[in-house]
Amino acid sequence: MAELEIQNQNLMPKLIDYLSSLLQRVAEANDINGQFQPQKISVFHGLTRPNISIQSYLERIFKYANCSPCCFVVAYVYLDRFTQCQPSLPINSFNIHRLLITSVMIAAKFMDDMYYNNAYYAKVGGISITEMNFLEVDFLFGLGFHLNVTPTTFQTYCAYLQKEMLLHLQPLPPPMNFEDSTLFMGRSPNHPYICFNEDDSSSQQQQQQLVV
Repeated sequence: MAELEIQNQNLMPKLIDYLSSLLQRVAEANDINGQFQPQKISVFHGLTRPNISIQSYLERIFKYANCSPCCFVVAYVYLDRFTQCQPSLPINSFNIHRLLITSVMIAAKFMDDMYYNNAYYAKVGGISITEMNFLEVDFLFGLGFHLNVTPTTFQTYCAYLQKEMLLHLQPLPPPMNFEDSTLFMGRSPNHPYICFNEDDSSSQQQQQQLVV
């Protein structure tokens, strides 16, 4: 995790840009897929699309949350796990903003020694404290409280993100179906989701080979 900390000033703007671009494409793809496939409505869904863009919203979180840089990678891991655990709740334009503020807040609580409370994150996210509390609980249950991120898992996600950033944010191929509209774009078509078994080193090695 120190690798990201050391190059904070250089990496974070690119990380924010890439995550914003990726999430935007996933949300737009799932908006289209939602017209043909049933999707559940959750507490993360707004009645309308927020006026603020995903990039501006993520930049706002980065500016005011004051959490460590690694929290954004861990939040990305949490979002990926959430899509794995809740396939009927895909990321789209109506829920991505609430998912973002919730995942970053939970990542900060889990990773950082000092962090802001729910009321502060509610103000940053432009929602009420009551809603922030509900979102936190639903997100935790949606993850099955699977919050631990091992160094191996972190480095795998971080290496993927850095690789994409070094490619100068080249356009991603448009997702063709729901399985392609996942967060971890390195997945094989036969393995749309990669769940890291952090207690099994041999399984980790096999899964990393799939990622590569």
